Amino acid sequence: MSSVDLELELTDVEREIQGTVHRFAENVMRPLGQQLDKLHDPQDVVAAGSPLWDAFDQYDELGIEEFQREDSDLTPIQMARIQAIICEEKGWGDAGLGLTLGSRGGGFVAGFAIATGSSELIERYATPGNREIGCWAITEPDHGSDTLTLSEPHFNDPGIKANCVASRDGDDYVIRGQKSSWVSNGPIATVAGLYCTIEGDRGFRGGGVAVVPLDLPGISRGKPLDKIGQRALCQGEIFFDEVRIPKEFMAVEQDGYADQLHSTLTFMNSFMGVTFTGVARSAFDLARAYAHERIQGGKPIIEHQSVKLRLFDMYRKVETASAYARKVSIFNNAGDAGQLHYAIAAKTYCTQVAFDVASSAVQMFGGNGLSREYPVEKIMRDARASMIEDGCNEVLSIVGAADL
Repeated sequence: MSSVDLELELTDVEREIQGTVHRFAENVMRPLGQQLDKLHDPQDVVAAGSPLWDAFDQYDELGIEEFQREDSDLTPIQMARIQAIICEEKGWGDAGLGLTLGSRGGGFVAGFAIATGSSELIERYATPGNREIGCWAITEPDHGSDTLTLSEPHFNDPGIKANCVASRDGDDYVIRGQKSSWVSNGPIATVAGLYCTIEGDRGFRGGGVAVVPLDLPGISRGKPLDKIGQRALCQGEIFFDEVRIPKEFMAVEQDGYADQLHSTLTFMNSFMGVTFTGVARSAFDLARAYAHERIQGGKPIIEHQSVKLRLFDMYRKVETASAYARKVSIFNNAGDAGQLHYAIAAKTYCTQVAFDVASSAVQMFGGNGLSREYPVEKIMRDARASMIEDGCNEVLSIVGAADL
């Protein structure tokens, strides 16, 4: 069940794409996500021979990323609609896998590769069918969501020292420092969209965005982070020891950094909104099915009024989140008029809905909801992580309020 079903103007192609991705989510992503979640050592998730790599191959075979390429024959609105549908279905399958699989082909780093004009980067990271894996490297050991707060005074404070700094050296930049354990895909990415501070006196506002191949000399990684949720999405540190890149690899320099970060937040928060609507829907679907199967008091629990009320409240939240997130995602990705406060509202609301609905699902399952035999407790853990990642909801809300 999805609010997409209410859209009478949905084309046959869009319905076919939704069905294809949903089957992949149901048959591949959901069982694999549960399997990877139960691995004790997060290193095993990304080890050679892990079924994660087979999932990447199967995802490639779907060809759905081709619908999201800039050189597609689709209109921007059509592309945005399809992207929203794909993201919601992947979130329904598994939150962690939905995020990590979306990085195939370099993910959003491919756009920065094109922006550099470097034939080397374009050929490697922006050609159809490439098998690169991208990551967004912005969070640092001493700086998390504060690197995103464009609206706050500290963003311009040169006295706040970054953990990762790029210094101009002739025709090159030299990168020193590290990004924190929370870089999604950090342990497996082949390329980073590196958001780092450029040496100077502008504080975080004086940053830049570089395309950094992660096989360059001086780059090393930490171990995958051991965390409570989204365990199929590996996260880990990246260290830069005198890493030298040509100046053209710096896709965005200081004067354009704040605008680019604004744009990135608008895109990322829109993406998170539709993805975690799918997570909320997955918890609701499981609770609804269980309510028809579980017998208590001599009848299925769906026949008890308290369960009916709880289930309908969950349904109402899922449907409103889905409709709003998709509307925002389409608006923000179909043209140049994206609005950051719309995107932040979608991210913060839909991730909260995902957690609330998953928590209600656990309650409906009763004692079974606490058992790892059933998937709802995992979905609740996955949803809980979403309210912190890509900027914690409280800090993002401050930025969103300033953008109103």
